Amino acid sequence: LVGSRFGEQGLFIAFIFGGLMNVIAYFFSDKIALVSMQAQEVDAAAAPDLHEMVTRLSKNAGLPMPRIYICPHDAPNAFATGRNPRKAAVAVTRGALSILSYDELEGVMAHELAHVKNRDTLTSCVAATIAGAISMLGHMAYMAALFGGGGGRNDREGGMNPLVGLLMLIFAPIAATLIQLAISRSREYVADADGARIAGSPD
Repeated sequence: LVGSRFGEQGLFIAFIFGGLMNVIAYFFSDKIALVSMQAQEVDAAAAPDLHEMVTRLSKNAGLPMPRIYICPHDAPNAFATGRNPRKAAVAVTRGALSILSYDELEGVMAHELAHVKNRDTLTSCVAATIAGAISMLGHMAYMAALFGGGGGRNDREGGMNPLVGLLMLIFAPIAATLIQLAISRSREYVADADGARIAGSPD
């Protein structure tokens, strides 16, 4: 709505707002994710096998040693976070630790370290910024079609058909979501391949 009042500057405003939100997410994503999962940092004394595994895999990947967290949840899950390899953290739930074999857990942790190595947090933030800008642009187009009249220049030149604005409002977020999902899925495939190499590399 705000951007629609600035005409051609609307897209720029959309990118500014989308970028600002995702810059905040980029710098604080690790803290947000770990706090939301109630993750507790562990050292070699608290989780010797997990610590040894992550240490070895990190060396295989050529990465600094990340912080290691365990989340008190029964659902099997693991994730990596942090804006760069030096600030990285990997977390795994107690559910995953209880049901996965050592080799299975090694594959999971190697996959997460591949995300760290490939800086997928940055890629995700860029994709989210683009998706947010596209969604906001659709909303602004709809609002411009509804409220941009009043006998001004747009009216004399025909303006935007409200139906077109409505279609943009509906389909722009869908297109943005599909783009974001496609990028996310492609990064998962890359992490699978790189994770297999990390797990299979010699010490």
